[in-house]
Amino acid sequence: MNGFSDFLERVLRGLLKLVLVLAALVFVVSFLLAALVVVAGVSLWTLITGRKPAPVVMFSRMREQSQRYTRGVWPGQAGAPAGDVVDVQATEVPEAAAGGSPDPDGAASPGPDRVLR
Repeated sequence: MNGFSDFLERVLRGLLKLVLVLAALVFVVSFLLAALVVVAGVSLWTLITGRKPAPVVMFSRMREQSQRYTRGVWPGQAGAPAGDVVDVQATEVPEAAAGGSPDPDGAASPGPDRVLR
């Protein structure tokens, strides 16, 4: 009797898995079909009215604004050509001229220099 109950249990588990897989498949297919219907409806509405959908307009405006502020920042991006490169001769700046206020005995002040803006 134990063998028969194990066989019945395996058959029922297999049927349950099959039912769950089929339910998931029906859900995914219905979701894709609903998405396709929405895209087709929005496309037809766009063709009828002659206006772009609001999300498309919003994202295109955001892209235009971002391109306005990032023009020429990323390498390889088409845009205005970069200016000429000018090589300069490096010169060493003495510490007193750099803004460090030396102590009366000639030593530099301890700690980092803080610039107030």
